[in-house]
Amino acid sequence: MEIQIGNRLAEVTLLNKNGNKVEIEIDGKVYKVDVCMFPNGQVSILNNGNSYNATLVKSENNKHYRVGLNYSNYEIDMLDSQAKYMRMRKKNNLEKQADKIKAPMPCKIVNIYVEPGQQLQPNDIVLTIEAMKMQSNITVTEACTINEIKCAINDSVMADQILVTLNLNNE
Repeated sequence: MEIQIGNRLAEVTLLNKNGNKVEIEIDGKVYKVDVCMFPNGQVSILNNGNSYNATLVKSENNKHYRVGLNYSNYEIDMLDSQAKYMRMRKKNNLEKQADKIKAPMPCKIVNIYVEPGQQLQPNDIVLTIEAMKMQSNITVTEACTINEIKCAINDSVMADQILVTLNLNNE
């Protein structure tokens, strides 16, 4: 799951939970902590011999939290997969075209509309992916030429996997 802490995004995965003992991965780093949550919103965390006490206030939808720790408050939002995907689509459409098209999230390749050597114009569709039972077209944002296609129809691909390489026409 992805969480947003202020302006920072972090990828968080719960690896194991056994009572108060929790193993969690945050941005690729694994933490083994003891967590004790109390009904009044107080949380006690023990990590590598260090003790932390925090307050936790949940919103009604359980996707927004206010955490108080060490005299500071943090606003934390739990981002669902669809929100992450839409943010990445928006980000990809606003940025200058990269020389690679990467999978925005784990998905399946539904269709490929291009072949190596083909020249494309802005907004031309390169491929269609399916994620979370939704299909989306992946387009280019500027003129370019297809260099190499690194996937095939019906492939299941991982997030950030390179799908297509491009030669940008301005190079």
